[in-house]
Amino acid sequence: MALKPIEFLHNAVRAKEIVTVLARNGFADLLQKLDLPPRLLKAFGGASTPRYNQWQRTRMVAEQLGPTFVKIGQLLSMRPDVIPEALIVELRKLREQVPPVSFESIRPIVEEGLGQSLESVFSEFEETATAGASMAQVHRARLRANGMEVAVKVQRPGLEKVIDADLGILMWFAEQAHERVEDLKPVNLPAVVEAMRESLERELDFRREARSLDFFAARNAHPEEVMAPEVFSELSSRRVLVMEWIEGRGLDEIDPDSEQARNLARSGSKSLFNQILILGYFHADPHAGNLRVLADGRLCLLDWGMTGQLTQRMRYGLVDLFLAFVKADAEAVTRIAISLADSGEAIDRRSMERDVNLAISEHYDPVTGEGDVGRAIIKLLYVFGRNGVDLARDYSLMAKAILCIEEMGTKLDADYNLKGEFEPVLKELIRERRSPKRAATGLRDALFIGLEQMKSIPEEALRLLKRAEKGQLKLNLHHRGLEDLDEAISDASNKITLGIIIGCLLVASSLIVTSGVPPIVFGFPILGIVGYVLSFLLGIYVAFDILRGPPK
Repeated sequence: MALKPIEFLHNAVRAKEIVTVLARNGFADLLQKLDLPPRLLKAFGGASTPRYNQWQRTRMVAEQLGPTFVKIGQLLSMRPDVIPEALIVELRKLREQVPPVSFESIRPIVEEGLGQSLESVFSEFEETATAGASMAQVHRARLRANGMEVAVKVQRPGLEKVIDADLGILMWFAEQAHERVEDLKPVNLPAVVEAMRESLERELDFRREARSLDFFAARNAHPEEVMAPEVFSELSSRRVLVMEWIEGRGLDEIDPDSEQARNLARSGSKSLFNQILILGYFHADPHAGNLRVLADGRLCLLDWGMTGQLTQRMRYGLVDLFLAFVKADAEAVTRIAISLADSGEAIDRRSMERDVNLAISEHYDPVTGEGDVGRAIIKLLYVFGRNGVDLARDYSLMAKAILCIEEMGTKLDADYNLKGEFEPVLKELIRERRSPKRAATGLRDALFIGLEQMKSIPEEALRLLKRAEKGQLKLNLHHRGLEDLDEAISDASNKITLGIIIGCLLVASSLIVTSGVPPIVFGFPILGIVGYVLSFLLGIYVAFDILRGPPK
């Protein structure tokens, strides 16, 4: 349900700022299609002449509106199912440049999260943050207990209130655009904003990131090549995360095409595909800024705030999808995608197959196995979404992760081939899926479940018969297209009532005029004249109401 104007204007200053920035960047035409409160219409004087394309201007709007919108833009770049590839490319350029909060402001948050004084836990704590972002900043410290150097990630003060206010305004815009702009209806903007809210709420809870770090450390298949920082869960809380300090080099400091660079590309790819296809739990944002190369040559994955999860069914479906993709089999890709969809909407398969075929051919050559596989997968997810195939959000996170790791690989190794990197892990999962032991286990489980369900059939049938015998069996029907029936009946009843009143007034006025009931003015009874005037006015109103038709 759309927000009322008074609720929208609860943050009137921020709302006006958003409208002004949108208008300044060439989105005045879009704003004019929305039902903006009158006070906000004064925030822009008309359309400006755009110097950049619409995707570049969208990125610029996010940058100018500040940290919350930058973060939302980054999250949107992980939704290739709802936004086009060109916009994803622009949103991935967003970088958080936020000045750190003073030590005096974050100290109470740290101590509240620790449950004790800062000095009792740390022998050293650098007051100046070493890194800052829209949601948190990182301080270097040393544990008093063992002298280990750690990174303390602290949530910025007042963050939740700011995010809640910005998301409330953004939801209002999304609902208005969804109702009034036909081109945007297939995207379902309110649902996208709600998904952004859920993602931000998950990221605001640092305990989730701590659990992700613990999970990966316990199940890391290649600890000699890839690692993640050790986390101190007992010192971490919702707003504070304490983990091992990582001293390493960025990927831009590694010589491209060197033996070390090729090994890093291979290690990163192997680890990611193991996370996606074997573990079913993966780092969803492994871009260059979240990767460090340690002195011993290992690759370290930082910032586990955004992760994806794939169930066994989703992973097996992904295998089928990958196999169909590498063969450029558009018909198979379409069929598998529809089978994995959450919704049961009717799909135009022929149209979707054409879109799928075009998306694959633009980015990938099935003969040589060369091309931008990550971009092809992102384009496919967008095609699925536009054709009504609603895949789980984690598939979108998977596509973004694959794109990140492919970009890393091609930067480090000119001969990098993503297909060659994921095929070994793919074959391992196929062997697991087709193993006789797993097939026998699946058959046994299905048999037991079926038997249990069959046992309940007589009991359910008896329950229904007893209810029917007592006259308690009810059938709920939903009439489509009759949602406005009450309003139509009420409107018709009001018109009939007014018609009766008008007729009564005319008859009564005529009797008064004929009988000459005083008071008399200019030879006519005043009450009769008043009755005629009221009848005339009410008649005009009813005629106008009928001629203008039903409300839209």
